[in-house]
Amino acid sequence: MIKVIPMTEEYIDDVAEIDEHCFHVPWTRTDFEREIRENKLAIYFVAVNEDNKAVGYAGMWHVVNEGHITNVAVLESYRRMGIGDMLMEALEERGLELEMIGITLEVRISNYGAQKLYTKHGYKPEGFRKKYYTDTNEDAIIMWKYFPNYENYSETL
Repeated sequence: MIKVIPMTEEYIDDVAEIDEHCFHVPWTRTDFEREIRENKLAIYFVAVNEDNKAVGYAGMWHVVNEGHITNVAVLESYRRMGIGDMLMEALEERGLELEMIGITLEVRISNYGAQKLYTKHGYKPEGFRKKYYTDTNEDAIIMWKYFPNYENYSETL
């Protein structure tokens, strides 16, 4: 059984390993240590299995009144089990608790699997970042999901 919990330092090695398997340019262990120990904006969750090993994780930064997803990753052997959905729901629930107006992210234009996950959760494309990914010069799609309190916020502008 998989459960999603807030990430603590005990999961840093697992998360660094997940990143190594899932991304062309993975974050380092030091990057995750900095996120957990020093970054006051960081919010991270891990999906752990029955052995208390992280098999997926997701993170975002709480910047002013918005969330910015940094990474979502699930080990390949655990994909298609709803873990990505569980992680996205945890981020979104936290965003609502913190009264964010919405959450944004960038996704590789070629990453159809991730785009499908985000679209399923109500994220919509709102722009592009040309040559965003430095390893391939690939463009990124900027996606947003606005929460209900966005309407109240936008009316005050």
